[in-house]
Amino acid sequence: MVIEWRTRGGGAVPVAGIAELRGYWQALCRGPHLPRRTDIDPRGLATSLHQMMIAEEIAPGLARLRIAGALYADTMGMEVRGMPLSALFDTMARPALEGVLRDVFAGHTATTLLVEAERGLGRPGLQGQLLLLPLADEGPTRLMIGCLALHGQTGRTPRRFNILHVTRDALHARDVPDRAENLVPFRQTAPEKGPPSYLRLVT
Repeated sequence: MVIEWRTRGGGAVPVAGIAELRGYWQALCRGPHLPRRTDIDPRGLATSLHQMMIAEEIAPGLARLRIAGALYADTMGMEVRGMPLSALFDTMARPALEGVLRDVFAGHTATTLLVEAERGLGRPGLQGQLLLLPLADEGPTRLMIGCLALHGQTGRTPRRFNILHVTRDALHARDVPDRAENLVPFRQTAPEKGPPSYLRLVT
């Protein structure tokens, strides 16, 4: 199965990095437990490493990029490692991002964001998806892994994103009051209201 990004102009491009990370992450889940950072082997994501990132929780609803592929630097026009993930987003999108990060870091959801960069002089259409998946805690630190897939021209940087749509996949947990490290399988939840996702599945 190939996941495609359906553009507003009617074209479609594959976003294989999203499917690759999701399948790889699910394969690493050990029974009811989340994958750990040490389980991630870059060779398993070799074709899409430039799209990958790993972030750590620095406060509720806030994340700092530990590792970020070349796509993130290309989009922002600067090195982004060590920066907050929110730096990639428009200020109006950051409250929604905060809620998403709280859920992901708690281990409650696997979340896909439909994003679109602001347009302007030298900044043509740029749309895409950002998949965020929780990892097992690393000591006191909560981690997640993500993949960004974009369609369009980067143009003048930095490009910051608005959130058009959020789709959450609930992760089943045993009775864990806070950190839900016991999870899987996925249960697809209804997407939040918002503009259409322009996605289709092609077998």
